[in-house]
Amino acid sequence: MPDNRIRSIDVFSVKIPQEATYLGALGPGEAVNTRGYIVRRGNRTVYPVEMRSLVVRVTLESGLVGWGETYGLVAPKALHALIEDLIAPFVAGRTPYDVQAIWDDLYDLMRVRGYTGGFWLDAIAAVDIALWDLFGKLTGLPLNQLLGGRHHDRIPAYISGLPRKTLDERVALARSFVDQGFGAVKIAAVVTYGSLVQEIAALREALGPDVALMLDCHWMYSPADAIALIERLRPYDLRFIEAPCKTEDVAGLADIAAHSPIPVAAGEEWRTVYDARARLERRAVGIVQPEMGHTGVTQFMRMSQLAQAFHAQVIPHATIGAGIFAAASLHASATLTNLPWHEYQHSIFPHSASLMTGRLECEAGYFAIPEGPGLGVEPNERFWANATQLS
Repeated sequence: MPDNRIRSIDVFSVKIPQEATYLGALGPGEAVNTRGYIVRRGNRTVYPVEMRSLVVRVTLESGLVGWGETYGLVAPKALHALIEDLIAPFVAGRTPYDVQAIWDDLYDLMRVRGYTGGFWLDAIAAVDIALWDLFGKLTGLPLNQLLGGRHHDRIPAYISGLPRKTLDERVALARSFVDQGFGAVKIAAVVTYGSLVQEIAALREALGPDVALMLDCHWMYSPADAIALIERLRPYDLRFIEAPCKTEDVAGLADIAAHSPIPVAAGEEWRTVYDARARLERRAVGIVQPEMGHTGVTQFMRMSQLAQAFHAQVIPHATIGAGIFAAASLHASATLTNLPWHEYQHSIFPHSASLMTGRLECEAGYFAIPEGPGLGVEPNERFWANATQLS
């Protein structure tokens, strides 16, 4: 009988091929520092010029391998240290069948050391995804069936970001995606350097009334300013306004939601169901946006199920990765009933898919569900050409 105990965890930093700077060209006063980072002045947040992700390989005593992934955009060696020094010794000898219990045990380890977020929860998320992948491979079942079965054979995708220099170019790019079959477009306020209202108005005029428009505010505004902005945007029928104020201002987010005719969305930076609970209980959001790269499968599902209990919609966030947590997110999303769309990072996803074997596709406005046991994807030769093992 195969030995299904966990033997080892290896960690890799992977470069994501790209054609342009994430979110778009540098704006006024933005520059690349000596470590290859930029700070977007609109939201004061650091981003790397070179996109990268952190991938883990969990190997069982039998030799069976599972793949997981989390954000490795900044300081990937910090994540490696947490996995190598803390997580790997504590999960050694356990089995993937204990995946949810393992998540709970790892969460409790760091209760006095910033356990509620950041690098620690990201590290757990990567290992969690890999254990679910192994669980599927051991049982011969795709992840969506392990999670209870799917409600969707394909998932509607919304276009995220219009990284072009001029308004006319951004409108033309949006129009090109609508012509391909996409029915929803989101823009990023942090790289809209002119009038945000003018940009939304131009998009609405060009795309017509039937295309859904969304706005990502990247935590830029005070509650009062966000409410005033929403009022100016009222005529343009936005589907949601995302992250309108600072993450930690739960009361401010609730105030915005109470005054907004536009549904409020948030959640890409949340790691656990506890983050979701604090906002849902305050009715601070109508749309929850779990990010698989931060939550892992276990917390993605707990968060989504809580959202459903509060009659909130789930529209998963998706950004920079090598394709592994993208596959996990699609599997998990397929099991949800309250799912209108899944984010499509058109400047990232096709490059991520090129690093994987397996079905990882988004065409004509819809994601396909990956096929096969576990996640249904594996790193290919192009992945290994862009990967560096951390040690």
